[in-house]
Amino acid sequence: MAVTKTLITILFISSKLSNEMEEKLNPQFSGNRELAEPNVQIITSGGLRISAHSHILVSASPVLESMIERPQKHRSSQRNIPIPGVPCDAVSAFLQFLYSSKCSEEQMEKYGIHLLALSHVYLVPQLKQRCATGLSGKLTMDNVLDVLQLARLCDAPDLYLKCMKFLFCNFKAVEQTEGWKFLQNHDPWLELEILQFIDEAEKRKKRTRRKKEEQNLYLQLSEAMDCLEHICTEGCTSVGPYDMDPSKNKGPCSKFSTCHGLQLLIKHFAACKKRVNGGCLRCKRMWQLLRLHSSICDQPDECRVPLCRQFKLKIQQNRQGDDSRWRLLVKKVVSAKTISSLSLPKRKREEEYRITRMRIYLE
Repeated sequence: MAVTKTLITILFISSKLSNEMEEKLNPQFSGNRELAEPNVQIITSGGLRISAHSHILVSASPVLESMIERPQKHRSSQRNIPIPGVPCDAVSAFLQFLYSSKCSEEQMEKYGIHLLALSHVYLVPQLKQRCATGLSGKLTMDNVLDVLQLARLCDAPDLYLKCMKFLFCNFKAVEQTEGWKFLQNHDPWLELEILQFIDEAEKRKKRTRRKKEEQNLYLQLSEAMDCLEHICTEGCTSVGPYDMDPSKNKGPCSKFSTCHGLQLLIKHFAACKKRVNGGCLRCKRMWQLLRLHSSICDQPDECRVPLCRQFKLKIQQNRQGDDSRWRLLVKKVVSAKTISSLSLPKRKREEEYRITRMRIYLE
């Protein structure tokens, strides 16, 4: 957390920079002989003086441009720009980026946090993006809170979100660190912000899981509708249309796991004596499947599924009696059927795998 306290100070010092002077340019900036003589001195907190060219700094940073073009009290051919609060090598890496638009992985590893603060203070968006990307891939239990605080101060939303997601996935481990204890004692508002994010993320996760489970249920119902139509039209293993010879029923279909269960339900429905009084849950389920098929079927006059046309007429005669929850179920199943048809290539591969397994089982 001490690193963050130092960096927070940098974010508010750009308007208080004083004028001083010393030494000469770092070697990495002296390679270009075509440049004019350096006319700016960058002074670090460690006392290092780095010579630089004003036109390079002006073109790279509007803040440095403002500082360089500010009227001086004393006439001088050179200007002094102090950049305190960060290591000398971090300032050197920052200037190197202004000259070359490049930053090595080693520099990012050592000075990524400092460079992010400098890029924000001096308005260098390319470096800021580079730092945010680099830091997001190097988050640990020990540094995530420091990076999160800096991301807030430096207005780096992508990095902030990465930190929050890291905390959500590793909160129990981060909660045991000294950084979290320090945060609880010195920044309760950020602690609350983190806890709220984790709570909302947990709720989103539960909603997504519930939605996925519901979608799977609608897909299963859609598959059951296909199997019901398939059984009543073509026949499958032991169950088929009433006017078809049972010996001519086709072998196991591609959806046999669903189809077989539906065949057992149809057999029970045909033989059960309780269903007359509505006392059998299995028969009630079969009745609902027949009604659902009728609600979806768009060719009731030609459909061979039992009671399809009768259910359709009843629905048309009594629209108001059809409750909203049932209409929503029909809508969801139709939607699931559409989605299922769009993902047909993937389903076809899965069905081929299921058929292979079923053949092995039957053999």
